[in-house]
Amino acid sequence: MDFSTTTTTTSTAANGYSSPRDSSIPSSFTKFNSALTAGLLNPMSPPPPPPATLDKSRASPTLFEMMSSEAGSPVQIQNLALPSSSRTRTTNGSHLVISAQDKQALAMQRISNLLMTRSPGNQFNDPASSDVKLTLSSKDGISITMCVHRQILVAHSRFFAVKLSDRWSKQQMAPSSSPYIVEISDCDDVEVYIETLMLMYCRDLRKKMMRQDVSRVLGILKVSAAIGFDAGVLSCLEYLEAAPWSEDEECRIASLLSELHLENVGATEVLRRVSVEASHNNGSNDEVLLNLLHIVLEGKDEKARRDMKTLVSKMLRENSSGNDLRKESLYLACDGCLHKLKRQFLQAAESDLENVDQIARQADNLHWILDILIDRQIAEDFLVMWASLSELSDVHGKVPVVHRFEISRVTARIFVGIGKGQILTPKEVRCLLLRNWLTPFYDDFAWMKRASKGLDRYLVEDGLSNTILTLPLAWQQEFFLAWFDRFLNSNDCPNIQRGFEVWWRRAFWRRKEQSQEEPARLRIIASATDNS
Repeated sequence: MDFSTTTTTTSTAANGYSSPRDSSIPSSFTKFNSALTAGLLNPMSPPPPPPATLDKSRASPTLFEMMSSEAGSPVQIQNLALPSSSRTRTTNGSHLVISAQDKQALAMQRISNLLMTRSPGNQFNDPASSDVKLTLSSKDGISITMCVHRQILVAHSRFFAVKLSDRWSKQQMAPSSSPYIVEISDCDDVEVYIETLMLMYCRDLRKKMMRQDVSRVLGILKVSAAIGFDAGVLSCLEYLEAAPWSEDEECRIASLLSELHLENVGATEVLRRVSVEASHNNGSNDEVLLNLLHIVLEGKDEKARRDMKTLVSKMLRENSSGNDLRKESLYLACDGCLHKLKRQFLQAAESDLENVDQIARQADNLHWILDILIDRQIAEDFLVMWASLSELSDVHGKVPVVHRFEISRVTARIFVGIGKGQILTPKEVRCLLLRNWLTPFYDDFAWMKRASKGLDRYLVEDGLSNTILTLPLAWQQEFFLAWFDRFLNSNDCPNIQRGFEVWWRRAFWRRKEQSQEEPARLRIIASATDNS
C-alpha cells in the first residue's frame, strides 16, 4: 500500500491476505484482551445524526436515494451501475430468483445499517473526530467510504501500523486540515471488512463475537489474519473453540485454519475437536470401537440395542479403510457371543429353559457381527466356525422352534453371502455347512417367515440356490434331490426351483450334448491315425 498526503492510493495487500506474519502474536486466548488499547473510546461522542426527511415529491424513493439522503452521513456509495443483463429474473415454480442487482442492493442496505448503528461513545465512523477517510471497494462494484482513526488502526493492526507510521509522520509536517485518504480495493466482502474494523473500537470482543455465527466469524478471522489484527484473530479462535459447528462448517473451519497457518496462536486447540494426535490414532480407535461393540452386545433395552446396532454399522461402513477396528477384535467379540449361545442352546436341548431367551439374543448378536464381517470382506473364518458346529445342529430339533429359529437366520445370512460372492471358502467347507445346517434351516423356515421382520424370502432362496450350485455336480444332485422330496411333502419349504432347473440342465442336457459330440471326435481321431 502506497500512501501520499494529497492523492488516494490503492492497495490489495490487505484484502489479498498476503501480509507478512509476525512472531509477536500472543500465544494464548487469555492474552487477547491485553492486545486491545484502552482509553480510545470517547464517551462524549454524540449519537449518530437523525435521518433527513425524504423528498415528498417522490412517492417511493429508491434504496440508494434513501441512503444518500442521510443528513451529515459520512457513508458514500459509489460505482453502483450494473449492466442491464444482471437484472434478468427467472422463476422456479412460485419462487423468484433474486438478481445480481437486487443482491447488491440488499448488501448495501446491510452495510448502511451497519455503519449507522453505533453505540453511545463509540467513535467508529465519526466524521467529527476522525482523521482518516478509508474507502473499501469490492470486485462486484460496491465502494464504501467511512471515517476512522489512525491511532486505533495503528494500535490494533500490524498492517496499518507499517503502512501508516512513516507516511503519516511526513504528512503531519505539511500544513493540511483535510483527512488522510486511504483506499483498499478488491475486497472479497466489504461488509465483513467493516465488521472487522468495528471490532477495533470494541472494548469486549468476546461479547461482540457472541452475536455472530460461525460463517461470519470465519470471514472476520480471514480479514483479521490478513491485516495483522491479533486481538481479532484470538477472539475468532476463542469463539470457534467454544461454539458448536455443523458438518459443513467443520470442513470450512479446518480448511481455513490450514490455509492461514495459525498453529502458534491457538488453531491447534480449535482443531482438537475434530482430530487426534497421530501417535494415538490406531490404538485408541480400536479400543473405543471394541468397547462400543461390547456395550451394544450387552445392552438391556432391546429397542435401544437395535437403534445402536444400526448406528454403529453405519459408522463402520462409512469408513472404507477398515483400519479402525482390527479383525482380531471383531472375532474376539464373536467368540464371546458364540460361547454364550452354545451354553444356553445345549441347556435348552436338555429341557433346561432357564435363560432360554439368551439363544435368540446371542444369535441376533452373531447375525449383526456377521454383517460387519461381510462388509469388511473378512467373514471366511466365521463360515468355517459356523459350519463346524455339529454339536449344535445335532440337537437342534430338541429345542423349541420359538427359541431356536434365530439361529437359522444366521445360516440364511451365510447363504446370501455365499450366493453373492461375498464369502469365498473351499468347497469342502460349503458342503459341510449344508450337511450340518440345511435340515435345521428347512425346519425353521416357516417360523423365520412369520417372526423375522424384514426377512427377504426371495433373497434367501436365491442365496441357497447359488450356494448349492457352487458345489461339484454330484454334490449338487444330493442336495437338490433331497430338497425336491421335502418340497413335495412338507409345508413352507423354501422354493429353490430356479437352482434345481440349473442343475437339471447341467446334469442332463449338457451331458446329452456331450455324448452326441463324442462320436464325431472319435471319427476325426481315427482318420488322423489312418493318414499317419
